[in-house]
Amino acid sequence: MSGLHEQLALLRGYNKSVQERDPKLAEEVRDRVTTGEVVTESAAPPEEIDRQFELESIAMRAQRPVLAIKENVTQLVFIDKADSQIWGERLTQAKTVLDKAIPAVGRVDLRGAPLGFVGTAWLVAENVIVTNRHVAREFALRRGDGFVFRSGAAGPMSSAVDFLQEIDNPARLVFNVIRPLHIEDDGGPDLAFFEIEMVSGDAKLAIPIELASDITATESVAAIGYPAYDSRIPEPDLMEKIYGKVYNKKRLSPGGITRVEETRIWHNCTTLGGSSGSVVFDLDKGKAIGLHFSGSFLATNYAVRADIVKRILADVRSGRARPRRETPSIATVTAGPTVSGQGAAAATLTPQRGGGTTATLSIPLRVTVSIALDGMPSVPRGRILPGAGGVETMDFIAETESVAADYDDRVGYDPDFLGKKLKVELPEVTRDAGDVLDFEVGGKTETELRYQHYSVVMSRKRRMCFFSACNIDGQNSRKSPRAGWKWDPRIPKAQQIMKECYGSPPKFSRGHMTRREDPCWGNPTESKLGNEDSMHVTNTTPQMQAFNSPIWLALEDYALQHAREDDMKISVFTGPYFARKDPEMYGVRIPLAFWKIIAFIHDETGKLCATGYEMNQESTLQPEEEFVFGAFTSPQLQIATQVSIRSIEARSGLSFGRLSSFDPLGGEEESVAGPAPLMAFEQIRFA
Repeated sequence: MSGLHEQLALLRGYNKSVQERDPKLAEEVRDRVTTGEVVTESAAPPEEIDRQFELESIAMRAQRPVLAIKENVTQLVFIDKADSQIWGERLTQAKTVLDKAIPAVGRVDLRGAPLGFVGTAWLVAENVIVTNRHVAREFALRRGDGFVFRSGAAGPMSSAVDFLQEIDNPARLVFNVIRPLHIEDDGGPDLAFFEIEMVSGDAKLAIPIELASDITATESVAAIGYPAYDSRIPEPDLMEKIYGKVYNKKRLSPGGITRVEETRIWHNCTTLGGSSGSVVFDLDKGKAIGLHFSGSFLATNYAVRADIVKRILADVRSGRARPRRETPSIATVTAGPTVSGQGAAAATLTPQRGGGTTATLSIPLRVTVSIALDGMPSVPRGRILPGAGGVETMDFIAETESVAADYDDRVGYDPDFLGKKLKVELPEVTRDAGDVLDFEVGGKTETELRYQHYSVVMSRKRRMCFFSACNIDGQNSRKSPRAGWKWDPRIPKAQQIMKECYGSPPKFSRGHMTRREDPCWGNPTESKLGNEDSMHVTNTTPQMQAFNSPIWLALEDYALQHAREDDMKISVFTGPYFARKDPEMYGVRIPLAFWKIIAFIHDETGKLCATGYEMNQESTLQPEEEFVFGAFTSPQLQIATQVSIRSIEARSGLSFGRLSSFDPLGGEEESVAGPAPLMAFEQIRFA
């Protein structure tokens, strides 16, 4: 299916879900938009697909418009003639309550920070605003028993809230943020509170928005906030066609509540990045029903329930919400009953479930790292090339080539590895299914290259893997010496990249997708086979030397520490993002970014957990004629980020089935700044 067909199917499905929940609106859409015969076949003429797409876009804009606000009152401007008359009537009826709520919503602007605008906030008490935790962390942090503003390049950052920032209105209404009151810990609702000044010049703060206590599903709500251009949406042309090209200004987006959960609600108001912190407002009751925090494009959005916001606000204002005390940087060492040593401080000893004791010490630390390169000879400076899944030492190609029959006993990735009731299937290539490389094995057509404990699915056009999927048994892992790089004899050599872009700088490193260590488990024979199989060029992509984030390299190890203690098993999926802007170098198109998904049974909850991550090497790439490497004395450190599985699916064109429902992020956080970098493993959210 082509990209336009997929967009059409996405739009059509979304429009159908909205119409099923709101029959009156559905009737209006049918009266105003004649869709004609439904087009489903990819062979349909392009002009017919374009017509269907335009009709579905009109239906979308009618059902879920994004409206401009003028002069901070309900003079709602329907920019598109396709906008709904029904929504016009509903919003006119709600004018009295909206006129009170709209002035209480403002844009969070920063001073002394890289970003000038980070999200939305609104008044919940006389001088208190609420926004999201992930918005707050762009300019504030926890320190000891309280919270402070972050430091920027020129000193402490500061923040203000502009309660206007409207389309075609140069006026501003700015109130300074005085101090952070509370930033909820990870694992809690995505919210934060700040104290704001009461008066700015001659202007006083608006009346706070009342928080609802009774949260129920309704088809009559609106999100009020500041949607920004969202670079994470995989089809920006579609976003602009549906939502227009005006961003960062106060907008109202009507919609409905589709589901109510214990701490959050699902809603389908139109939002983009920058909408984080928006109020989801009940038009019938005239109260806030939720605090918007994330969403998935044309799928669903999420908001913290207003009664949860109300409860935590009461705790903060009464002093009951005592923040967790931040501890200094520590080294954690497994020890016996006592710890001693030169300069050692008093140790805190904690018994562990598996026996022994953990001692926590605060110490000055200097680390010298010595790396053994699997018994290989010394290599010239600049040839130790860290990749996304391992370290390449030299261009060592195996002298003996295998034959296809040698792989008959390989079972590859096991979907039942974590338990038959918790089957985790291989990803499915959905966007470019026609590009999946197939091959013949025993008279059957296959697409999965099965190796020892892992599998690969290849792209025909890019000659690299769409993904590599591996089962890892941490309790039975073994060390093995490095083997040479291999061709896979089951597919043509022309579909594999052994040398073109690989070699001494300024060429690229062979970066493992499945790490060399990961399939090395089982008895000695199995482990040796896993090690050798990991060295197939089908399991590599071109990566720069600087692509060496320690967190990215050790994500699997960290996940194993949190996997069920009696099993220590995880399943890992890794691959490149194939994008139109990927540059061609040495005859190969080089992926600029990579993703990873790790699934395991959490040791504490006993439930399946799946987390997603991204890393980008774009900043290390330059046109071939501009490469300047020197002696590689100061490689640029790349940063990994934790992202939602849904966002990986949207960007990669892969489907991971039900895994996204076990993702603790639940959906992409819509921060203008994007996901926060992972500077320490403790930042990873597993629940």
